[in-house]
Amino acid sequence: MDAQSRGRADEIDPADQWVLNPRTGNYELRLADSAAQARPKVTAPRRSPSAPSAPTSPSPGVPRPRRGDPPPGGGRRGGRSRKLGGGGRKKALAITGGVLAFLLVGGAVAGYLYYDHLNGNLSVTDVAGAGTGGFKKDQAINILVIGTDKRTGAGNENYGDKDSVGHADTTILFHVSKDRTNATALSIPRDLITNIPACPTKQPDGSTKTIAPSKGTRFNTSLGQEGRDAGCTMRTVKELTGIEVDHFMMADFNAVKTLSTAVGGVPVCLDKAVNDEEGSHLKLDAGEHRLQGEEALAFVRTRHGFGNNSDLDRIRIQQQFLGSMMREMKSKETLTSPKKFLSLAEAATKSLGVDSGIGSIGKLTDLAGELKGIDTKNITFTTLPVLDNPAEPEGKKATVVVDQALADPLLQMIRGDVSLTEVEKKEQAAKEAADADAKAKQDALLQGTRAAAADVRVSIYNGGGPKGAASTTVNWLQNSKGVAKSSNVGNAPSKVGATQLEYAPNQADQARALADIMGLPATALKAGTAEAAAKTPMKLTLGPDFQQPGAPLAASAPQSLPEDVQRAQADKAVCAK
Repeated sequence: MDAQSRGRADEIDPADQWVLNPRTGNYELRLADSAAQARPKVTAPRRSPSAPSAPTSPSPGVPRPRRGDPPPGGGRRGGRSRKLGGGGRKKALAITGGVLAFLLVGGAVAGYLYYDHLNGNLSVTDVAGAGTGGFKKDQAINILVIGTDKRTGAGNENYGDKDSVGHADTTILFHVSKDRTNATALSIPRDLITNIPACPTKQPDGSTKTIAPSKGTRFNTSLGQEGRDAGCTMRTVKELTGIEVDHFMMADFNAVKTLSTAVGGVPVCLDKAVNDEEGSHLKLDAGEHRLQGEEALAFVRTRHGFGNNSDLDRIRIQQQFLGSMMREMKSKETLTSPKKFLSLAEAATKSLGVDSGIGSIGKLTDLAGELKGIDTKNITFTTLPVLDNPAEPEGKKATVVVDQALADPLLQMIRGDVSLTEVEKKEQAAKEAADADAKAKQDALLQGTRAAAADVRVSIYNGGGPKGAASTTVNWLQNSKGVAKSSNVGNAPSKVGATQLEYAPNQADQARALADIMGLPATALKAGTAEAAAKTPMKLTLGPDFQQPGAPLAASAPQSLPEDVQRAQADKAVCAK
């Protein structure tokens, strides 16, 4: 039984109660003497003897602990499980930088955490169909990390507007590559003028209310205002960027304070002294500092201490702080400290709100397992490029609009799963050379005979193209191009990065004919090795590059960014200016 569930959370840090028993090698919950006599000992799963730090995930073939299962070691659970919060929970949801960092180390924590207790800390929201419904192991992952300016928790009302329902004040779209080697963190300015689509939102009574769309309004009103929830922010980001969001995470002001304290402070460097008397009241000398608690929150909240006092400069400061927190969380001092680990998990889950698709510690553990191998040197922070709003008079510029010339290639790279990390350029060059060689071989495949349109057999799947693309394409092929033996199979088992036509060696003449009809490039053709039966159809899967039948496929994503696009590497410490 932990202290918090006994109502003693203000007196005892739960992390102090979980201690290593040197005789058994298990983490055990230490209780007061009287409680120890009345309650059975609770034992956390044993750490792997081969690893000095906490285990990253269960070994293959070993079942993952589930809620309701007795903990390894033969002990019984002490106390009741706490149900996950739904729409009725009043858990505060606001600003965070630490949630993103928690994701990157969560796989290491998961092996021995007390699941029921941490599950009870989470606040879970049903986003009424926003997002994909769940990440997949063989696809890129997109997580929206949201922070609001809702003032929640002791002392946070001092940051002004204490009764506000909150806005999407800090928003980062965290894109994890399909091969899990790199990630891009895209910040979206809160004062960006954009369109907010219609938003179905779950109500406390279980019904669904659709909030009307809004055009030409600030991005930050996609959350909180008019009853909008995080699902509305997810939908707004998809409309703005063309990127489908899998999940969201949202946390409160306390996340920065408690997480920075849990790791023993976050190192920051200041190029000049700061004295923000107007807003956050941050006062620091130039040089290096280790910030935690209120001081850490003041650092990420200040808009009057750095640059030209704009929100865009604050975004850069937050990115620097988050990168430093990531490095601190993945440091040896944190990874090998059970007290820090448990305090970190406690702090993160208490301030964490998520969608129901990842609404348990088990699901978060699975997600963290996908992210744990990413090195901070392969994580790039960037900001959606913007311009001053031309509709506002000079001298009163308060909002911004998307700079399409710079934003388009950046978003194409993220959608195309192209890394922004300079460290990977050599590997990328090697890949480009291999792709060029493969393209030359595929071009050779197009040199040959063509089957008649009436003899082409093809099954068409939608693997990421526009809604209804498979049906539209079949109608076009049958009614306009004479490909009568085409059929609509519906959605593909999984999304593809680009449109592809799979065919057997004895279907090459059909593949060439369909490539001509559809305008498919040689790179879209995927030749198999086994011969196909006489009436077996080829498989055409429409990807995100597909626009409409007869139109050329969208150009592939660029491999490099314009120089003017802001970016920062998570592994590099930079002094705030």
